[in-house]
Amino acid sequence: MPKYSYVVKDKEGRSFKNITDAVNKKIVIDKLQKQGYYIISVRQITVGKSADSIRISKKKQFTHKKATLGDLLGFARQFATMLESGITITRALSVIQTQVESEELHKVMTKVKNDVEQGRSLSQALSAHPKVFNQFWISLSEVGEASGTIPMVFNKLTFYLEQQEKFKSVVISGIIYPSILFIVATGAVAFFALFVGPRFQDIFKSMNVPLPGITIFLLGLFNFIKTYSLHIIGAGFVAFIFLKLYIKTYYGRINYEKFLFNLPIFGDIIKLIVIERFCSQMAILIDSGVPILYALDIAERLVSNNTCALIVSEIKEGVKRGEVLVAPMERSGFFTPMTIQMIQVGEETGELSKMFKHISEFYQAHVSTFMQRFSTIVEPIMLVFMGGVIGTIVIAMFLPMFNIAQLGGAGG
Repeated sequence: MPKYSYVVKDKEGRSFKNITDAVNKKIVIDKLQKQGYYIISVRQITVGKSADSIRISKKKQFTHKKATLGDLLGFARQFATMLESGITITRALSVIQTQVESEELHKVMTKVKNDVEQGRSLSQALSAHPKVFNQFWISLSEVGEASGTIPMVFNKLTFYLEQQEKFKSVVISGIIYPSILFIVATGAVAFFALFVGPRFQDIFKSMNVPLPGITIFLLGLFNFIKTYSLHIIGAGFVAFIFLKLYIKTYYGRINYEKFLFNLPIFGDIIKLIVIERFCSQMAILIDSGVPILYALDIAERLVSNNTCALIVSEIKEGVKRGEVLVAPMERSGFFTPMTIQMIQVGEETGELSKMFKHISEFYQAHVSTFMQRFSTIVEPIMLVFMGGVIGTIVIAMFLPMFNIAQLGGAGG
């Protein structure tokens, strides 16, 4: 009779390993589930290759290298679905491993599956790859393992990632079209400056006629751009590198964020995006059973904004002193009055996670509406701007020709 090795957890979260005899793997799984164990892995002990260890000889083709948000969303969704269907963790990881399209995620999944098969918990296996799975994933996995609710936790994680992906796509789509128009306008000016302007300048010199002021100005500008183009590009590149290095420092990042928050119109939107991220993370963490202090600690590390992280740290210290959550939030002056009022209501009614979720959804809708309107308004403005720039250049270049034609006609 075949032998099977298994790794399980009891209701208290303790891990157990053992070997048993059974006709097939399904009987082992059914037996362990009836005993109230949460199954981590079940493997047949054979001399040859087991079904789970069969590898595809043909080298897998990947569509991209880095693990994207879409890749992680697909993993979380499939993992939750398979666990809910009664599939073991190692089997679910094996199936997902063969389907991922990211080379990085495939390598990580292979290591995670091997670690779980060797008896490590899922959260421990994920924590070995912080570049792919951040503290948010690890903490939720720990909660799911401790409570025996990993499928439910990964369903919540799937919902969070779906919301973030939709939100991110709306923000990017609102920015990308105006950016393309601006790049086209800049390219048109550069083309005139480097190729068209010098030809007209030679023609005007051979004619030896007085030029309008706008033509003189643009020819001078084109000549400056052509002469110092390499210097301009070099200076811009050096400035970009220094700025990037400065922003990587703690205080440089703080000053950069302060600059962004003080931008007219966009400053408030950027702040709302940060608040939305904080609230959505807190909603999922608290709803999954993470204690408030631990949730704040995780959010402090994941909020991706030093200004907000510093404020979250102050909130955490205030809660440790016994203050209600909204007291340090209100003192910070960072959060909107609506955010403070709704969180206060959530604390009073015991529905804190629900209020964080409502705040997140409200600001997602608010920012999405703004970006759609921004894209709609900026499109005609950018088209008019491009037309004005190119039209001015064309008029400035051909105006001397018209003057010459008029002088020739008058002379005739």
